[in-house]
Amino acid sequence: MIKGFPSVMAKLIKEFSKMPGVGVRSAERLTFHILKSSEEDVRSLLRYIGEVKENVRFCDKCNNLSENKICSICSDGRRDSSKLCVVSSPNGVIAMEKAGAYNGLYYVLLGELSPIDGVGPRELKIEGFLKRISGGKIKEIILATNFTTEGETTALYIAKLLEELEIRVSRLARGVPVGASLEYADAATLQRAFEERR
Repeated sequence: MIKGFPSVMAKLIKEFSKMPGVGVRSAERLTFHILKSSEEDVRSLLRYIGEVKENVRFCDKCNNLSENKICSICSDGRRDSSKLCVVSSPNGVIAMEKAGAYNGLYYVLLGELSPIDGVGPRELKIEGFLKRISGGKIKEIILATNFTTEGETTALYIAKLLEELEIRVSRLARGVPVGASLEYADAATLQRAFEERR
């Protein structure tokens, strides 16, 4: 229990602090915000949390976030279906789309290789990725995993898998800082990284 707080508030602070990037102090501020909010605002927040949990799923084709079986990007006939950008998480797709530098399709691995954390090729969606590219329509694969040790390892692993195939494989240029996640990169940096991919 957190000292000085009623037990129900302490429980809520504990739950908030489980969220990524939310420490105890931020959790306390969120709890006080909820306490000060109107009942209508709190009900609305709870409703949207429930709706997100109930309605958002992973796209059957690319693992991006979607409210339908197939996401809006995979079902958009105006996208360049000869290019496939491989990202680690849906946050990568969101960052790319905000930048507006890419008009192809995506594949989301839902993770990166990390033997220390027990994440190997089986834990990633590699099998689905290989199935996705097997139709022969994909001419270029852009590896856009994060520029971390895990992201680089994942990109190298995928590039190795693709050596035998007649598909152009490129990696985002280093416009994105080493050690940074794509979700934190600005639009100009992402655009330059796409233009200078190798």
